[in-house]
Amino acid sequence: MSRRTTAVLPSYRIAGEASAAAAEVEAALAVPSDPAAAAFFDVDNTIMRGASLFHFAVGLARRKFFSLPQIAAFGRKQVKFVVSGSEDLEDMASATEAALSFVEGRRVTELVDLGEEIFADEMGDKLIPGTLALAQGHLDAGQRVWLVTATPVELATIIAKNLGLTGALGTVAEVTDGVYTGRLVGAPLHGVAKAEAVRAIAERERLDLSRCSAYSDSANDIPMLSLVGNPVAVNPDSTLRQHARDNDWPIRDYRRRAKVREAAMPMVVGGVGIAVGMAAGYAAGRTLRR
Repeated sequence: MSRRTTAVLPSYRIAGEASAAAAEVEAALAVPSDPAAAAFFDVDNTIMRGASLFHFAVGLARRKFFSLPQIAAFGRKQVKFVVSGSEDLEDMASATEAALSFVEGRRVTELVDLGEEIFADEMGDKLIPGTLALAQGHLDAGQRVWLVTATPVELATIIAKNLGLTGALGTVAEVTDGVYTGRLVGAPLHGVAKAEAVRAIAERERLDLSRCSAYSDSANDIPMLSLVGNPVAVNPDSTLRQHARDNDWPIRDYRRRAKVREAAMPMVVGGVGIAVGMAAGYAAGRTLRR
């Protein structure tokens, strides 16, 4: 894509196309028996309890990855996003760039190695078995299964690989010579940007969207859900639940009596609690918007 073309595209379109371009396909799953169909799964509160970026930040904090100046700077940048719960893409971009700014100057390989370790230690027990069974059903049917999330694509890819899925579409951070610049490519992969990413990967992989499925818990993902022939609301918020009922979409609820969303902002004390503020804006903003 030329610099001139990129400049006139909406940020959500840039984000979607960048996410599709960055998506890796697991070699073992590269030749499905049903190549025209695929399933797209949101991550937070759909396939995993709480916010994946929050859990990642907990793991980084426990490994003393953050400095106090980084934490303070991030907190200042997050105030408007957390308090207002804004859906404005510029506000979201600012908040997400702040969330990614703590990796500025760090090598991608360093974060990927830490991500693998943190997934094993912090995330495995937060997966939702009912949704995993849905994903496995698509794999068993010979279809590809993609995660689609606002979480950075590197973390999303780690989750997908550990679950044996095809790959992941996530927010793309700018990288130069293997090092994060602290900037985003386009907007966060949220709302309409997710739909653009699904559309782009469908074109790349020659998918028939009318035969594809999508799963999410959030009304923010209605654009993505509406793009496929088989949308499913999983652990839906009230707005998505009503929309699903109005449109005769299936609803799957795998929550126990304790609300899944409570896991998005667990009570963390001491030094870890301070450091986790690096990602709390993401999790809190998502909760407040519902």
